[in-house]
Amino acid sequence: MTDAFVRHARPEDLDRVAELAAEHAAYEKAAPPPPDLAVRLRRLLFGPAAPRLRCLVAELPDTTLAGYATCAPELSTWSATEYLHMDCLYLTERSRGHGLGPLLVAAVRAEARSLGLTEVQWQTPVWNDGAIRFYDRLGATSKEKRRYSLAVD
Repeated sequence: MTDAFVRHARPEDLDRVAELAAEHAAYEKAAPPPPDLAVRLRRLLFGPAAPRLRCLVAELPDTTLAGYATCAPELSTWSATEYLHMDCLYLTERSRGHGLGPLLVAAVRAEARSLGLTEVQWQTPVWNDGAIRFYDRLGATSKEKRRYSLAVD
């Protein structure tokens, strides 16, 4: 898979990105994404207010998309700075261990640099030992926190 590369997602990639997101949700034992995820992603990536979200895809030499990373600028109150929040990083099981993860992370870091941001932040489930080992090998640091969500209606 050494000839694989990472690029920004294109509109024609969104059905596959939605499939990968569904695999990712299943892997993390989360609820599946909505059935119209590709349509929603299209608005965020390519709509009038775009890009609110950035999506990078790992493409294999046969043009198969083997994974994706999504990210968006966020704010930190404590440091009064912006950072790039990597919301998702996922590779198919077959594609792990072939150097695609570091390629995706490098592309996310490049995205942060292009936006003038100096840090990337993300989270992973505490049980995801493989991801934790991967992030540790990259030199990333972690903080223990729980993520909460609350519906507004």
